[in-house]
Amino acid sequence: MTKLLVAIAFLGLNFYVYNFMATSAVVPPRDTFDSFPLQVGTWSCGENEPLDPDVKKNLGATDTLICEFRQPGNPAPLGLYIGYHQTQIREEGGGSGENSIHPPAHCLPGSGWDIIHSETVPLRLEGLPEDGQAKRLIIAKGDYRQLVYYWYQMQGRAIAHDWQKILYVGYDRATTGRTDGALVRFSIPYARDDIESAEESFREFAPQVAPLLVRYVPN
Repeated sequence: MTKLLVAIAFLGLNFYVYNFMATSAVVPPRDTFDSFPLQVGTWSCGENEPLDPDVKKNLGATDTLICEFRQPGNPAPLGLYIGYHQTQIREEGGGSGENSIHPPAHCLPGSGWDIIHSETVPLRLEGLPEDGQAKRLIIAKGDYRQLVYYWYQMQGRAIAHDWQKILYVGYDRATTGRTDGALVRFSIPYARDDIESAEESFREFAPQVAPLLVRYVPN
């Protein structure tokens, strides 16, 4: 019932926006991920891996960062993905749907990963709002395990829930003319009995990344 009400509210808001309010898309200035530092503290990445053009088109992403960061003495890599969407509206070039930032919780099972734990957690990082939230997932594929943290970053917000993202797209389109945003995702593999090492990597690395994001995902 909640999903149905959210969908109805979103469709009604979209109709009102397109017919009575901000009709011109606003695209804020930003730096591209080509300039994202490949050395963050003691963590380093060899390169920003290019995304296959067909995959990028399907995602509706304007610009992406795909980097595997490593730290001396730490055997586990840390995958950082940031997908920036200049718009999340299909009619403005935002990909395959109205809500073009694809939720990882929907995409991971399609890639063969099972989500064995999911929760919403507070996000207390410099450069992000005090009331920010993230999704924390534990995923499995056979004997492999990964710890995943992700959130949607939109106009200075850090939000975890898909329904919030949907509503903010309509609200922001009406009030500012903007529908841009990004998915920020950290993925850390770990041995089945050693999730704490993955948590430590996230706690060390994420606070160094968060203050950098405003250059690439405008407030």
